[in-house]
Amino acid sequence: MGLVRELASIVLHLDQHLDGFIQAYGVWAYSLLFLIIFCETGLVVTPVLPGDSLLFVAGALAARGSLDVWWLAVLLAVAAVGGDAANYWIGRSVGARLFRNGQVRYLKKEYLDRTHQFYERYGAKTIVLARFVPIIRTFAPFVAGLGTMTYRRFAVYNVSGGVGWIALFVFGGYFFGNVPAVRRHFSLVVLAVIVISLLPMAVALVRERSGRMR
Repeated sequence: MGLVRELASIVLHLDQHLDGFIQAYGVWAYSLLFLIIFCETGLVVTPVLPGDSLLFVAGALAARGSLDVWWLAVLLAVAAVGGDAANYWIGRSVGARLFRNGQVRYLKKEYLDRTHQFYERYGAKTIVLARFVPIIRTFAPFVAGLGTMTYRRFAVYNVSGGVGWIALFVFGGYFFGNVPAVRRHFSLVVLAVIVISLLPMAVALVRERSGRMR
């Protein structure tokens, strides 16, 4: 329980923890943010890293002067696009073998199946839409690599989705994160961002279970 409470505290007070890191390490904060976003999108075994909430918080801190919003947006867009590209090639190179042999226990088949359902419903647009759905966001490029999508086609959706995702949340935090009412209830706003980002997956789960019960 202690670990859960500590993790919850970090998530809900992400602005304080990130601001403390910025004050202590300066420009190295950009490297930390780059690494988190790259891993969250690029490594199929790290789907639980913060994404949407982290981007919103980083944008809000940029509005306070702690970070430069343009450097932030450009670097994180590169991280998001590069992460998806790396994930695609992991899926294309070794994905089928990993799942077949069960070599990585963190690659849950239910995540793969859910991502396949996204592809069945939205096709190649899944690469863009999945950017806004945690966990699916991490598995979508991996599944694209497993499938028959050419890298050229994947790259078009990857760039447009990655840039759009970063811009929405970073500039959303930049323009709205320091509104007095938002700043007074910042933890609740971060929690709302997390809940809203999880809603599509929750709705899909409810529909799936209700369909099985019929």
